[in-house]
Amino acid sequence: MAQWTQMKQLIPYLATQILNELYSPSFPMDVRCYLANWIEEQRWEDFEPEKVDQEPQALTLLDQIISCLQNLAGQNPNVVERMRLQRISRNMNMFRSQPFQLVLTVRDVLRKERELLSQAVTQDSMAAAPPTRDVDLLVLKVLEIQDCRQQIHQLQEELNWERQNYESMQGENYQRHLNCVRTCVRVCACLQKRVQLLQEAVSSLEKCQSRLINRIKAWRWEQHQATIGHPFDDNLSPLQTWCEQLLGVNGKLRQEVMLAGEPIPELQERLGRLLQTLIQSSLMVDKQPPQVIKTQSKFSTTVRYLLGEKVAPGKPVLFKAQIITEAQARNLGQLGSLPSENVGELINNTAILEHNTSGKSTCATFRNMSIKKIKRADRKGSESVTEEKFALFFTTEISITGCDIPYKIQMISVPVVVIVHGSQDNNALATIIWDCAFSEPERIPFLVPERVPWKQMCRTLNSKFMSEVGTQRCLDNYNQHFLAQKIFDKPDIAGDYSNMLVSWAQFNKEVLPGRPFTFWQWFDGVIELTKKHLKSYWSDGLIFGFIGKQHLHLILKDRPNGTFLLRFSDSEIGGITIAYVAPSESKGLKIQNIQPSTKRDLEIRSLGDRIQDIDFITHVYPDLPKNDVFRKYYTVSIQTKVGV
Repeated sequence: MAQWTQMKQLIPYLATQILNELYSPSFPMDVRCYLANWIEEQRWEDFEPEKVDQEPQALTLLDQIISCLQNLAGQNPNVVERMRLQRISRNMNMFRSQPFQLVLTVRDVLRKERELLSQAVTQDSMAAAPPTRDVDLLVLKVLEIQDCRQQIHQLQEELNWERQNYESMQGENYQRHLNCVRTCVRVCACLQKRVQLLQEAVSSLEKCQSRLINRIKAWRWEQHQATIGHPFDDNLSPLQTWCEQLLGVNGKLRQEVMLAGEPIPELQERLGRLLQTLIQSSLMVDKQPPQVIKTQSKFSTTVRYLLGEKVAPGKPVLFKAQIITEAQARNLGQLGSLPSENVGELINNTAILEHNTSGKSTCATFRNMSIKKIKRADRKGSESVTEEKFALFFTTEISITGCDIPYKIQMISVPVVVIVHGSQDNNALATIIWDCAFSEPERIPFLVPERVPWKQMCRTLNSKFMSEVGTQRCLDNYNQHFLAQKIFDKPDIAGDYSNMLVSWAQFNKEVLPGRPFTFWQWFDGVIELTKKHLKSYWSDGLIFGFIGKQHLHLILKDRPNGTFLLRFSDSEIGGITIAYVAPSESKGLKIQNIQPSTKRDLEIRSLGDRIQDIDFITHVYPDLPKNDVFRKYYTVSIQTKVGV
């Protein structure tokens, strides 16, 4: 079961498409999960397609899988899970005519899992772990340089002794002269070796620091992506250790260059540049400000300095924050440059750098900050104030122990949108979502594409939905297909939307056809409703979710009277409706939709109780008795209701 334990940790980070390819409808993830231990104990690799005599063994394994699933179903107290397991066990019978296909499917699934786990381990080890070996090699190089310096010192003392005694040793003039020459040669060789070692060490330091800077940039990028639900490890301790180690190596190399006797300007310059870059890059925005900020509202943010333990004692380090525009962010350019124009008034915009001994971190926390007023830039065309991006700009001057001069350091926050009224919050959030999801890591602030492929948009919507609702259940292919039909206004197209381009305007500027709201406003309304009132229903698989009218009629047309499913309303923001099969006047069946329930409705009476109240809906699609499925959501038991 060890492999499945690792896969469970990896699955939340895998794209929906990869999961769909890995766990097909014929061998769903449920089977892999419930039978994980048994599956990993079998010898799937023994089966080969050309060995037809293995078919009886394959059939035995199929029977065992079906039997295990049926036993699990019988023991499961959860009605929904019990029904699902029974349905899966019935579906597994399709392999009876081709049992060999089953064992090859399971074998390939396990192989693909191992491949994905191997890739994940490689990426993690390359990206996240501090390069202990690289730093150790650097330290060894420094020690070798120090040994070389000491050796030169000893040789020079020998040479001085030889010269001093040269004239007094009359009978051994030739031998003394020869010894002097040999010692001179050895000194020259050591001097050359020291310069070579210094050059090699500085080059190695440059490579190691380049890796560190890339990892710092990756951390900042992952922090930015966390807004849309991407996984993010906010632990800065490994990076702090890395920074401190490289600062120590840099200091020792600068000392060795200084002790070299003759100046080596090229190495001094390279080490100086590395030092300045390291000191500047060690400033991080540990806790970002809210990305949608309402004027006059209080908020906080924290910057952390990874070289905090190396800050020279004395005068406290005072950080200052100011708000800057997108244009000012682009013009920051050279280190130490400051925006010339003040575009907003920040209250409580200074903070002192403080060291936390227990947490071994050095931070400056801006508490109770607020934006008193903001100056807007000239907008283009139909651009809204909620599309205008700003940032917080942090600056200070800092002195590092062992460094002769103070350094000016600066950093900007992630983009923020400033609003003046709560009604602007939704549109401002759309700007932030688009920025987080579709910006490039090394972009010019704060450029984003105007159009993106639907597959990227779809991944973003799924991540945002799951993270905001707090669920492990993702939007399935049916949900995603309907969302594509919705945003592109193509309800009749059943093909692949993956590479179709969706624009910012389609996302949150243009209203949906026949509706007074945009796609994002509608989708965000569903997130809010699900997060506050429907999380358990969604996580239990009781809500079908996003589904179009055509698809709805297709799956319900052959179901018996009283069959229903729960779908998110597409006619209003934040509504859930019940679609059900009802008898028609022509003795056939028709699909009806009950008036959507909104957040306000569900605050008055829960969804479970509303379903209990409606007698003419009896079975959740496809065929689950509603009282078995929704019983735990009823606030009044069925017995009490009927007076038993």
